[in-house]
Amino acid sequence: LHQNYPNPFNPTTSIAFEIPKEGEVSLEIYNIKGQKVKTLVAHNLAPGNHKVTWNGTDEQNKQVSSGIYFYKLNFEQQQMMKKMILIK
Repeated sequence: LHQNYPNPFNPTTSIAFEIPKEGEVSLEIYNIKGQKVKTLVAHNLAPGNHKVTWNGTDEQNKQVSSGIYFYKLNFEQQQMMKKMILIK
């Protein structure tokens, strides 16, 4: 899991990650309270490099507020999390 770019961002940011083999992947965005804001990826992916763009919206496609957000990658039994900042 790589650091998102740009960071801080407005209005979009890219999140890149690599997986070593095919498998079920989820990439989710959480707010500072630990509440899930949006699921960006939730399916089987091929091995290699992947990049996803987040446009700062929640599951209802409403713009979220400025602040600190976390993105969490789940792959097999591994979880990785990084922090990003949305500035308006």
